[in-house]
Amino acid sequence: MSRQDTGIRRATISDVAREAGVSPSTASVVFSGKTPVSEATRRRVLDAASALGYTGPDPRAASLRRGRSGIVGVVFEEHLGTAFLDPVKTLMMDGLADAVTPLGAGLLLLRDHEPTGSGPSLTTAPLDAAVLIGCSGLLRESLQTVKARGIPVVVIEGDAGDDVPRIGLDNREAQRQAASHLRALGHREVAIVTLPARADWQRGWLHDDAAVTVDVTRERLAGALDVFPDATAYAAAGSFIDEGFAAGREIFADLERRPTGVIAQSDLLAAGVIRAAEEAGLRVPEDVSVTGFDGIVVDGLAPYELTTLVQPATDKGRAAGAAVAAMLEGTPAASIRFTCTFREGNTTGPAPALV
Repeated sequence: MSRQDTGIRRATISDVAREAGVSPSTASVVFSGKTPVSEATRRRVLDAASALGYTGPDPRAASLRRGRSGIVGVVFEEHLGTAFLDPVKTLMMDGLADAVTPLGAGLLLLRDHEPTGSGPSLTTAPLDAAVLIGCSGLLRESLQTVKARGIPVVVIEGDAGDDVPRIGLDNREAQRQAASHLRALGHREVAIVTLPARADWQRGWLHDDAAVTVDVTRERLAGALDVFPDATAYAAAGSFIDEGFAAGREIFADLERRPTGVIAQSDLLAAGVIRAAEEAGLRVPEDVSVTGFDGIVVDGLAPYELTTLVQPATDKGRAAGAAVAAMLEGTPAASIRFTCTFREGNTTGPAPALV
């Protein structure tokens, strides 16, 4: 039972100051940490607070004074448990958290549509700003409502219109670089393993580019098709090793049409493709070359070192946080596009016909 329930008045910072024999302003800075105080004074104030049952300033009151909730919403297209199995998203979140901490803000993780309809959502949560990870059709439906609330919005790897700052990558150019690397090695028969084509995608062959509504998938696919316009494409249901393995099994199943190169849109997918190649009795890179995308550490991949595109995932998160900070201060935030770095490993080699 709380003090309020029993009619007992909650101790205030003035009560603590009187008990500790210091001024209210001195007691206040002990809790805020904004001004140094002696260790003896600090200990006296904390002991007095403990004796009175005072646990610190009410954060709700501080929020009211600032006119902010102290909450930055981060909105994902997929299930949150699934999202955090992707190391790239984890790195982005680390960077975003680092950037908003100086604002006195924390992160609230949301889905684009709350399944039960009763939990906090993009349109109902008390947010100071929102960061959208991607921008699917469902997210776009909510976007106008969020804008009408006057909440600053930033998108990572998506396009919400010219008036919404976008933090992205040179996805098409980067993927074209990996594809050009394979072509220079003599590869002509190439397959592509893509990220999901849309938010509700179940794994399968892509027969129509128009089916791709996820910006990252579409951009990376376009980069590969710039070099290999006749390449077949298989879209996974997510960026997971198991999804890459399932895609690889499909790709290598047809003995007459086996590719000599596979372009995977993530390192995790590439790792799964390599496992499928080994299961099919293929050597990497002697029989089939595989490229990834992201530049992350994939456990259990040794002795392979992926040929991949290294993206600055943490920097993307920090840039989104910096954009949020600028918008909360009333300053325009520019869109930023980061550049990936091509890194050659030992998973690519000359096409078998040239060996």
